[in-house]
Amino acid sequence: MKKSVKICVIVFVIVFLVILIDTIQARILDNRPIIKIVQDYNGSDVLKRDNGIFVYTYNFNNGDRVTVFKWEKYAPPEKSINTVESKNLDSEENEKMEDNISINVSINDKKYIAKIENNETAKSFITQLPQEFNMQELNGNEKYVYMNKSLPTNSEIPEHIECGDIMLYENNCLVIFYKSFDTNYRYTKIGHIENLPQLDSDSIVAKFE
Repeated sequence: MKKSVKICVIVFVIVFLVILIDTIQARILDNRPIIKIVQDYNGSDVLKRDNGIFVYTYNFNNGDRVTVFKWEKYAPPEKSINTVESKNLDSEENEKMEDNISINVSINDKKYIAKIENNETAKSFITQLPQEFNMQELNGNEKYVYMNKSLPTNSEIPEHIECGDIMLYENNCLVIFYKSFDTNYRYTKIGHIENLPQLDSDSIVAKFE
């Protein structure tokens, strides 16, 4: 046998063995083929498909994979409707939870519950809790304090203030209103203290937690 023929035979055998081993390790050992073309696979739970010499390996979003011979009939499962519905339900539940956040407020050692707004100002405020403030009297209807840290704002004119409203004036002035009245000042609402009684004209110690 000529030397060139021997070389061709050896090369052919090596290539055949490499392809065989690659196919076996992908099909039997459930690994991805080494010799492959990776293809994006949209429309199902499959993230990508590896196109090997003799096999397809389907790589799922959850980390699982399935390897089949190209001549086998295999159809990847479609996206689970239950999974999509579950995600939507989770999203709805999260929104409901965000709409029902409450914190404890102590005013001169008397405890109250405050319902918190679902906005960036309120969310930023509660990340800084617990905090205790010495709040000063103003106008016979509010207690206020200038905080050390500013909060994001989305101010508007509420037109009417309710007793118990917790507001942010400008970007760092925290206000608790203890009387209801009409206003044309701009505030960002943080929350509302339930059953807040009318307070006297002294300063207060308010603890939020």
